[in-house]
Amino acid sequence: MEFKITGPFKNNFYNLMREIGYISTGTDERNGQMSFVNPVGGAGRYGYPRFHIYLVVKGNNMFFDLHLDQKKPSYKGTTAHSGEYDGETVAKEAKRIKQILKNESL
Repeated sequence: MEFKITGPFKNNFYNLMREIGYISTGTDERNGQMSFVNPVGGAGRYGYPRFHIYLVVKGNNMFFDLHLDQKKPSYKGTTAHSGEYDGETVAKEAKRIKQILKNESL
C-alpha cells in the first residue's frame, strides 16, 4: 500500500520511524529506498510476520510503500516472500502511521 505524508515535521525521519515502532534495515540495493521493519508481536528485527516499509523522503514529503511480510524468503539468496500489499491488516497499519505522524507535523 502506497501513501504520502506531508510535513514539515518536528523531528527527522529516522526519529519519526522509531516513534511509530519501525527499525531501520538499511537501504535496498536494488532501488535505493530506505527500508524499515516493525515485527508483529515483538519478535525482534528478524522476526516474522512483520510490517515492512520502503521509504523515500523528498523535501517535506515522506512516501511510504507498506506491506506485511508473512515469512522470510524461502530460498537462500532470494528476496521473494509471502507478502500482503493490501487488505484490512495493512490498511489498519497505514491508518495508525498516518494518525501518529499527523500529530508530528508542524
